[in-house]
Amino acid sequence: MDNERFAEHLAAPEGRGDPPPGAHDGAAGGSVCGDLIRFSVRVRGERVEAVTFAAEGCGALTAAGSAAVTLVGGEPLLQAARVGTREIAAELGGLSPGKLHAAELAADALHRALGAASADAAIAPSGNRTLVALSGGVDSAVAGLLLTRAGREVVAVTLELWADPANDAEASCCSAHAVRLARSVAHRMGLPHLTLDLREPFRAGVVDPFLAGYAAGETPNPCVGCNGHVRLDAMIELADRLGAADLATGHYARLSDGLLRTAADPAKDQTYMLSALSPASLARMRFPLGELTKPEVRALAAEAELPVASRADSMDLCFLAGTGKAAFLARHAALEDREGEIVDARGEVLGTHAGFHHFTVGQRRGLGVAAEEPLYVLRTEARANRVVVGTREELATRRVRVRGARMHRPDEEVDAVRLRYHSRAVPCHVERTGDGVELALAEDFHGAAPGQAAQLLRGDVIVGWATIARAGGSDR
Repeated sequence: MDNERFAEHLAAPEGRGDPPPGAHDGAAGGSVCGDLIRFSVRVRGERVEAVTFAAEGCGALTAAGSAAVTLVGGEPLLQAARVGTREIAAELGGLSPGKLHAAELAADALHRALGAASADAAIAPSGNRTLVALSGGVDSAVAGLLLTRAGREVVAVTLELWADPANDAEASCCSAHAVRLARSVAHRMGLPHLTLDLREPFRAGVVDPFLAGYAAGETPNPCVGCNGHVRLDAMIELADRLGAADLATGHYARLSDGLLRTAADPAKDQTYMLSALSPASLARMRFPLGELTKPEVRALAAEAELPVASRADSMDLCFLAGTGKAAFLARHAALEDREGEIVDARGEVLGTHAGFHHFTVGQRRGLGVAAEEPLYVLRTEARANRVVVGTREELATRRVRVRGARMHRPDEEVDAVRLRYHSRAVPCHVERTGDGVELALAEDFHGAAPGQAAQLLRGDVIVGWATIARAGGSDR
């Protein structure tokens, strides 16, 4: 450790002072650790025009703030985005393990400020530049790796979407912990990295509709709306400001004539979650993993010695990580347990339940009702707090009413529909009725749940999407 460099930054901190006019802020730390640091960054065109910081707590944090200002002030934004914990520590002559936390906090705050200030960036376009979305997982890291190996100029971005002390930060793909992990992976690969704080639009555009859907007795799929209307749109806008020609993600999907096409590995296909993407957005997208299997992706990561090579996949909704759905609904939507009736299709009471929101159409387990043959949830009635159950035969439908249909090709081209994530596509055709759109299925489907997406297919190409309104059509 070079004590002289550390002492210089501590004695005469560079950039400590009030925020510059028109600057964007980013902060890290707080009451738990007692250390708090805030950076204020103003970007004009391609360059960090002004940067200041303010710090409370240990002296190491003040020195780290000064070091960060020294490293990024006046630099091109994409060069400043390469500065992380390691660079800040090096500018201070190296830090002992006990003081490294100060460099980590400074890097977190700096990148939040750089991400916010990128709203004012205007970088000259380059046809060879790609923005890649890094989540902190192996798939997005390998997407960035493949693009780099292909000779692309790659810039990384990670979104901070949700912060809740009840969540498991390490299991979430959009927490501050995930952002730090993604940044370390990006810097390890030599990539500039920016953080975008989308917590407010994510709450308004994804979580609030999710809560409203459950309150109405539906089973919403927030990932479809998140990808289609919040995350990817925000990153494409960032790509424009950074002069990037396109946006790449680690989704297992392919493109065909400007439309989504299912991935080569059916077991990992993620096009269902991308169904709401418009053709205009797809025209800006790259999916480097579309032809690969998961074992192949992990092998590439291990070969490149990426630290996320063996990291487990995120299996839950990002804002539910580490907390149960029921607890989340009770905390954020006031959907608390309340006893109600379980009835059959004729209205006969078969038992009771603790709240309609614990059930979804097609559910078999956990009903708590004894019967001669297996029973399934046919529907939930939110206002009456009632759950209607029936046999598998009663669950079956050959007509599905949908709402909000978005067609990328004529109705006549639809030959199948996928009604649940990873379910088998069912042959169907689209029918326009006087008051809406219905899907006529060629075979029975069990468990078409209101609120879920209906992915409309022509072969393995996605030609439209809609939201399931109910099973059964106008003739039911």
